[in-house]
Amino acid sequence: MNAENVKSQMRKGTLEYCILLLLRKEPAYTSDIIQKLHEAKLIVVEGTLYPLLTRLKNGGFLSYQWIESTQGPPRKYYQLTEEGEAFLKELEAAWQELNNTINHIRNN
Repeated sequence: MNAENVKSQMRKGTLEYCILLLLRKEPAYTSDIIQKLHEAKLIVVEGTLYPLLTRLKNGGFLSYQWIESTQGPPRKYYQLTEEGEAFLKELEAAWQELNNTINHIRNN
């Protein structure tokens, strides 16, 4: 078993949660989301992010609006919907439960 494969799967499993956490703070453009994920050492490429944003939008968790840009065409800014806020609360509870479980196993 390869540790890099396991770490990659762990990152993929938390990616939706991290994106929703970022968008809870403020609406964001795709490249801004990628930059913030890179800063957090959660490396992701546009080819991974766009389908995920589309799934979240189609699920009713995100909406977007076009905002004019001084550097080219209008940009699509994503933001959480009310359903997205509720979904994020569920993910936060699940994350806390998982974290508690792992800490329990680690400490016993």
